[in-house]
Amino acid sequence: MNEPDVSVRLEADGLRRLMTQAPDIVIEELTTGVTEASMLAEREIRERTPTSGAGTLRESIGAMPVEFAQEVVRGGVATSLPYAVPVETGSKPHMPPISPLVDWVERKLGLRDKEAQGVAWAIARKIAKQGTQGAFMFRDGFAAVEPQIMAILGAAIERATARIAAGER
Repeated sequence: MNEPDVSVRLEADGLRRLMTQAPDIVIEELTTGVTEASMLAEREIRERTPTSGAGTLRESIGAMPVEFAQEVVRGGVATSLPYAVPVETGSKPHMPPISPLVDWVERKLGLRDKEAQGVAWAIARKIAKQGTQGAFMFRDGFAAVEPQIMAILGAAIERATARIAAGER
């Protein structure tokens, strides 16, 4: 299954011109902007992430380090937990493994032993019939802050433009 992909692209002749004039300044300012934007998105996505009682998924979500490649400055928000994708997008009906459900029932509902097993099996049967709904925490979290992210990145370009116009190199 593909991971959720949410991205912002700034493509402008003006930005390319700035990169040819003073790439170090542009990269420095965009790094600051991308870092700020990623942290903002991280906060919003985490707030929308369902918790299992332990908060494992929520705590695993973090802003990625800023990367550079040619004329691209890239940041993002991600998790390494494989179950994040079905939490994000939901799942088709399937029989899930019972052990993680038992752990969830014990943490979330405080049940133990046979009672926890029984509830876990009931949940598994429901998932087998209906699948699960997606939480869409990445999609919706990013959408909620996209205007702010665009403003942050626009401000970074403005700072770079002002520094270059002031003669910095």
